[in-house]
Amino acid sequence: MSTKITLKQINKLAIPALISGISEPILSLTDAAIIGNMDLNATESLAAVGIVTTFLSMLIWVLGQTRSAISSIVSQYLGADKLGEIKNLPAQAIFLITSLSVIIILATYPFASQIFKLYNASDLILNYSIVYYQIRVFGFPFTLFTIAVFGTFRGLQNTFYPMIIAIAGSVSNIILDIALVYGIEGIIPALHIEGAAYASVIAQIIMAGLSVYYLLIKTDIPLLVRFPFNPEIKSFALMIVNLFIRTIALNVALYFGTSFATKYGPTYIAAYTIAINLWFLGAFLIDGYASAGNILSGKLYGAKEYKSLIDLSNKLIKYGILIGLTIAIIGGLLYFPIGSVFTDDQNVLNEFYNIFWTVLAMQPLCALAFIFDGVFKGLGKMQYLRNVLLFSTLLVFIPVIIAADNLGYKLYGIFMAFTVWIIARGLPLIIKFRKIFRTLAENT
Repeated sequence: MSTKITLKQINKLAIPALISGISEPILSLTDAAIIGNMDLNATESLAAVGIVTTFLSMLIWVLGQTRSAISSIVSQYLGADKLGEIKNLPAQAIFLITSLSVIIILATYPFASQIFKLYNASDLILNYSIVYYQIRVFGFPFTLFTIAVFGTFRGLQNTFYPMIIAIAGSVSNIILDIALVYGIEGIIPALHIEGAAYASVIAQIIMAGLSVYYLLIKTDIPLLVRFPFNPEIKSFALMIVNLFIRTIALNVALYFGTSFATKYGPTYIAAYTIAINLWFLGAFLIDGYASAGNILSGKLYGAKEYKSLIDLSNKLIKYGILIGLTIAIIGGLLYFPIGSVFTDDQNVLNEFYNIFWTVLAMQPLCALAFIFDGVFKGLGKMQYLRNVLLFSTLLVFIPVIIAADNLGYKLYGIFMAFTVWIIARGLPLIIKFRKIFRTLAENT
């Protein structure tokens, strides 16, 4: 029996997931907007936030793949009506990933200077990068904990509570940013870039606390770690390894983009910081529908409803293109006001306006790539995702960005490389999906 997938079902999952998904880029965008409008060394501070955000995004995306792995396993067991067999898995996964995050803090904190020199940071930008990172990194375990809990909720076909948690984190971060960066006369001194870092950490702690509350109150999934390990922990670990390699490849692309932009000078890295953070925001907006694809594909795959999977993919392609075009149009209408939110440095704004159109033009392509990323994660096909991203990064992105740099294209070249990278990521996923599941659907 085939389950008919409706737009209402997709939106019920996608819209809350969309809102919860933008919590992390909003933390970084808020920091960028508040810091970019400081009176003291705003351009250097904004550049430092861009560099650190790129590195933190790498760490979060590498280890935050826990969400996709947990969601895939939980949703497939839910679809097969065997949820009781993996109830202890989320707590074990959360324990493993947060333990690893502590090790990463210990391994990176003392070497912050060396890390950001690899991004071509120097002088005041390097000093600010170190200060900002050595505070923000302490929010890392709380972020990973929250992401893992979000994965559990997604596997249970629930994106409402993650949305509530994300809203609370974003609102608290904005309030704390204003209070700590600029200060409150007679109460809190202006902490500048340090204040932005503290605001983010506190917001991440708030989100982790709410995640504990909602998981324990609204589900019967325990957080107490019990051994021995669930048999599915092997599948979980294999998914994480493949996603780890995949995300390293993804962040190689981000590293090259940030490194080249930094090499071109403070004006370019500041403009790049605004553009790439807006690109991240667009990606996370699209991620709401990618999450719906992840959640529904896992459940349908577990239930062996292959015709419904094809129907789901057709709808997601249509909605993905529509969402991407909508983001591009809104960005186009607000083209100049958006830049002025982040800085009043006209040189930075000029460079930003020169390349922002490429970020907007990419959005429909990003939508298709990210949505099918989500579908393949729901199916547990992490090995194929790994291979596609290795190909698109090593054999497409890196050669293009190096060639563009040699031709002197600067920021144009960086976003040209991101565009062809997105195409090389998305097209193979769509082709592979349709090849596999058309055959399965015809045979059932």
